[in-house]
Amino acid sequence: MSRTASLLAAALLVGLVAGPSAHPAAASAPTVPAAAQVSARHQDSGLAAAIAGLPGAVATAALVRVGGREGVWRGSSGVHDLRSHRPADPDARFRAGSVTKVFTAAVALQLAAEGELDLDRSARSYLPELIPASYGGVTVRQLLDHTHGIPAPDFPGTTVEEWYANRFRVHDPEDMVRSATSKEPEFAPGERQHYLNIGYTIAGLLIERVTGDSYEEQVARRVLEPLGLRDTYFPGANPRIAGPHNHGYQRMRLDDGTTGLRDVSVWGATDAWAAGDLVSTTADLERFTQELFAGRVVRGPLLKEMFTLPEVTDFRSGKPAAYSVGLSMKELGGREVWGKTGGRWGYNAAIASTLNGSRTLVYSVNSTDAKGQDMNKVAQDIMVAAFGRP
Repeated sequence: MSRTASLLAAALLVGLVAGPSAHPAAASAPTVPAAAQVSARHQDSGLAAAIAGLPGAVATAALVRVGGREGVWRGSSGVHDLRSHRPADPDARFRAGSVTKVFTAAVALQLAAEGELDLDRSARSYLPELIPASYGGVTVRQLLDHTHGIPAPDFPGTTVEEWYANRFRVHDPEDMVRSATSKEPEFAPGERQHYLNIGYTIAGLLIERVTGDSYEEQVARRVLEPLGLRDTYFPGANPRIAGPHNHGYQRMRLDDGTTGLRDVSVWGATDAWAAGDLVSTTADLERFTQELFAGRVVRGPLLKEMFTLPEVTDFRSGKPAAYSVGLSMKELGGREVWGKTGGRWGYNAAIASTLNGSRTLVYSVNSTDAKGQDMNKVAQDIMVAAFGRP
């Protein structure tokens, strides 16, 4: 069977005030009462303020979990959807976007520890029929730390409206690799860093090649099941989020020619696959983050790969590399914070932790421009409230 065929086969009450919205139902919707509710040992007014006042112009809902030895905080704000204005479900599933890469990297590192994958071996040596000789020098580690130099594949459309029109298109990972590798390299392997999905698309295929199993089954067997992540799954070609979820909205041009919010909860994610199609919850991602940083997902010396930045510069900005194998690093509040953000239309997500696990953060923000060039304001405020300013 072809791959395409198989893909088809609140410590605190937070007051909610209906903010301005171009969505036709939002204009007449009543103001709703508070939606955040869960007990906590530690209250953080900064976090409460970060998610107050939703829905608003930049987000319709937010779910937050802070953990670790420094204190625990839980909060949710906003609405389940802009038609009913029911309070947001704090246990809802959401699209985690590029947080998926952390799961992919973890499985690849497990396989490396078992001798099934060699991080210093070329990707072409595992997939000779797919990776051309022009990319023969790209190693497995370079795929995982974004220093491979392979450009992005071509996708139909250049605007959000065009991408929305193609939201049900099923993308085959091997076809995406062929599209990308048919182009000239952006730079020689290992010389620069360019954050793109394509390295993790190839990594997913490498996992399948060396295990003889599907990428999804390997992540389930090696991570989801051992950690009891029962609300985390891979959607395949199904464009819907299974189970309870808060709706995602994207600001775009509507059918009547005006600009407003369109419900984009139903949108296929096969273009991201092993780089960004995971669906999860804040509770599951918090458990995964805590176990990962405690060394109970990737065990032994290979865990260091996730906390080692390559000594190169960014392809576009010229700044020092910010991405390791699976994670990224920022200095916040005077200390290193490691984690990963992700974005799919209508949804922003993140996992983050101090290196010693003393403070962890997971959030889901239903952003109205989830794939914009700048970080969503609500998400940014959550991150700063949790860890401090850069």
